Amino acid sequence: MDEHMGTASLLSSIDKKLLCVLRDGRKLIGFLRSIDQFANLVLQDTIERIYVGDEYGDIERGIYLIRSENVVLLGEIDETRENTLKQVSVEEILIAQSELQQKREEQEKLRNKILLDRGLQPESLFDDIYS
Repeated sequence: MDEHMGTASLLSSIDKKLLCVLRDGRKLIGFLRSIDQFANLVLQDTIERIYVGDEYGDIERGIYLIRSENVVLLGEIDETRENTLKQVSVEEILIAQSELQQKREEQEKLRNKILLDRGLQPESLFDDIYS
């Protein structure tokens, strides 16, 4: 078990491949290279992974600096685990993501209309999914 508390506990994760979920919903995978006293992170060889249904696509992002307040979840990747999802090209996953987002926005508009018709004030789900 790690003896350190707080930010120092992340020191044991240096040079390991991590998954980082951000407040805006993006999922980044990369090697943790640096961390400061505020838990700001530097990931190297970073990819942004986009999931749509049982498919995913990876967009290369390179070196990525992540401000600590934007991190929702940080965990080590188990590369020995079998992947049951299908990897598709960046173009395919971006099209699928756009279609999914349009569908969600249409559902959100319908939901908001129903709430307004009932005299209730709708809230937007797309500003910050973790606030």
